[in-house]
Order: sequence, then C-alpha cells, then structure tokens
Amino acid sequence: MRVRTLAAVLLAGGLALTACGKEGTGTDTGAPAGVFDVAKDVKVEGSPTFEKIKARGSLVVGVKEDQPGLGYKDPTTNKYTGFDIDMAKLIAAQLGFAEDKIQFKTIQSAAREQAIINGDVDYYVGTYSITAARKEKVSFAGPYYIAGQDLLVKKDNTDIKGPDTIKSKKVCSVTGSTPAKLLRDKKLVEPDANVVELQSYSLCVTKLLDGEVDAVSTDDAILKGYAAAEPDKLKVVGQTFSTEKYGIGLPKDDKALRDKVNEILEKSLSDGKWDEIYKNTLGKSGSEGKHPTLEKY
Repeated sequence: MRVRTLAAVLLAGGLALTACGKEGTGTDTGAPAGVFDVAKDVKVEGSPTFEKIKARGSLVVGVKEDQPGLGYKDPTTNKYTGFDIDMAKLIAAQLGFAEDKIQFKTIQSAAREQAIINGDVDYYVGTYSITAARKEKVSFAGPYYIAGQDLLVKKDNTDIKGPDTIKSKKVCSVTGSTPAKLLRDKKLVEPDANVVELQSYSLCVTKLLDGEVDAVSTDDAILKGYAAAEPDKLKVVGQTFSTEKYGIGLPKDDKALRDKVNEILEKSLSDGKWDEIYKNTLGKSGSEGKHPTLEKY
C-alpha cells in the first residue's frame, strides 16, 4: 500500500514541480519550456559514438525516473520531465536530434558505467557525480550542476540535524552511489550495517515514511524534490556536507563527443538556456541554482 501511495504522491509532486514549466516560454525564442531549436548539419569529426547515432537516426539517453524535478517518469503518460531530462534534450537538439528522436532509458546508479561501456546508451544524464574512480571507466562533460550531500527525515524528527547526528541511525541511500560510499568512508554511520542500500531513492523514501530507516541521504537537489512532493511529512535538514559535480556520462575514449557536449553546455550557460531550464524544473523545488564551471580535460 505504501508503494502505491508514494507513487501517487510522486506523481502529484512531479507534476507540480515540472508541469508548470510547460506553461512558460523560452527566454529568447518564445518556444514552450523544454522545447529546443534543432541544429542542422551537425558534424562531430572523430566521434565513433556520433557516427553510430547518425547511422541509427536516433539517440538513446540514460536517465533516472524517480527524482521529482530532476528525472521523473509520469506513470500515466510515460513522459520524462525534469532538469536532467531537459538538459539531455538540449544536448540532443544541438547534436541535431529533435525530442521525437530520443529514447530515454532508465538506468539505475550501480549500472551506469556498464551501460555506457556496453553502448546501451549514447550518453547519460542523471545526477551522475564526476569521480576519479568513474573516470577510469567512462568520461564526463561538465559539470552542468553542483550539488551537495544532505539528509531527508520525517517532518516531526528532532534528533537528526546534520551529519554529526546520524552515527547510530539507519540511513538509506542507493546501491553504487557516491553518497552511500561517503557515509561509509567518513564513518558517519556505524555500525556499517546501518547504511541501508536500495536500488532507488523512491524505495529509500518509502522506507523512511514507513519508519524502517531514520533518514535518506543523497544530493540536496534530489532530496528537496521529495520534500516538495510531500511537505507535510518530509523535510531536508542541516547543511550540505559534500560537493557533487554532476556530469554528462560518455564513452571513455570519445574525446570528440565530450568536447562537443562541453561546447553545448558552455553555450547554455552564456545564452540563458541553462537558467531557463533550471527555472522551469529544479528551481520549483526551492533548490538554489548556481552556474557551474566546466572542467575540460
């Protein structure tokens, strides 16, 4: 029953956080939010991934589906919305592909690197933190957003105020995620068994609402989306205690495509598109939007 209830809440919350963007207009084109001009005759010399995309005639983009305001899939329409989704669509448009030429594919956190390595997705946009370990397997364009790890608790919780108050608590995060690793590496939660790892943050939130865990820990942008979806039951507490740089995940050796995506991101930060996307999606959750600095390598 709780899973169905949470799904309904996330549906309402996801629509509240993202559907209002549909009513907005672009900053310079008058187009509806989330609709981008498609570039013509795009070339990315030396990119095997782009050649594969062109031969296929469509894009496959890895995303998340259970993060209101970021990457959310409406279970009634199967439509994806959110900041990450619109960033993925903007990149696609600048590569020459309209929205109807994009297949969004939900990939869980633990499977992201392998999906990119296998060629199951052409690129990945889904709260994907850039780390040295991941760069051994894939490459990143960006960062396109800077987040920080935080804590989500029940509204009536008075015990948890920040990372120094969760030592003996049960804290849930996603399998294979950097937040779960940080909780263990910094010994913020002990014993180790008190770090509960599940396949998605929506499952963690269900456990929190059911009282089976004391907190959910991941990036503040994600948590604020859940808190906004159920403000009478959930809240984000404390200050962020990490820096998470979200990048566009790409095949490791495709420098040409990485350079092209960095060029697209850089243009979005200067021409107002990044701000337009943020305002109409993640900005609805109350999370602050600060321009990232691209790290080209």
